[in-house]
Amino acid sequence: MNAVTRPLAHLGHAVLSALASLGRVSRFAGATLQHLVRPPFYWREFLHACLQIGWLSLPVVGMTAIFTGGALALQIYAGGSRFNAESVVPQIVALGITRELGPVLGALMVAARVASSIAAEIGTMKVTEQIDALTTLSTNPMKYLTVPRVLAATLSMPLLVAVGDALGIFGGYLVGINRLGFSASTYMSNTTGFLEFWDVGSGMVKGAVFGFIVALMGCYFGMNSGRGAQGVGGATKSAVVSASVLILASNYILTELFFAA
Repeated sequence: MNAVTRPLAHLGHAVLSALASLGRVSRFAGATLQHLVRPPFYWREFLHACLQIGWLSLPVVGMTAIFTGGALALQIYAGGSRFNAESVVPQIVALGITRELGPVLGALMVAARVASSIAAEIGTMKVTEQIDALTTLSTNPMKYLTVPRVLAATLSMPLLVAVGDALGIFGGYLVGINRLGFSASTYMSNTTGFLEFWDVGSGMVKGAVFGFIVALMGCYFGMNSGRGAQGVGGATKSAVVSASVLILASNYILTELFFAA
């Protein structure tokens, strides 16, 4: 292999490795969906996952949304003042939060919290041979560990997005009336009169997709964790990075689909 072909060989190896990883993840996702529609279903694990993924993620999603809405109002006001368009702050804040920033930032925060937790938990179970014990007890690890978490995240994330949307708009409202000189009635009427059902609905659809991605990445890398503390740490890091990148990529794809529709 000479100096000319070596870079091409490295590039080809990287592409083939990426395609192989994509294939493994796709097969894992397909197996998860198959197990989702086949009994048995572990309701206790599902409810526990809803608590861990949904309820306990509310504080971080809510705080992120409030500060994002406030900062967005300030930035839009600063930009709009250059064109004498300060009055559009309520409308643009509402649209930006519900369509993009609410679902995306909420999902990224959940990915940092949930994907890492799931990967570390399942990876530790693999290292300590608890997953092998489940198989010995005739319990399918995919059904017991993956399906409840993926379903819980898929159902919980749209609700988190809805709460985040409300708090994000509220953050913009607080900044608008206390910092930018808007009247409360004008700000709220401009917001409610401008928003349409699909503005909120599209963000919630994105939230369901993002929740599926977050839990799937956590379960996949946890199930395929290496041995020892280093393996668990690597699985946790890979789960968060992969989930974050896939969230941003799928957000663009979904935005294109919604825009075309």
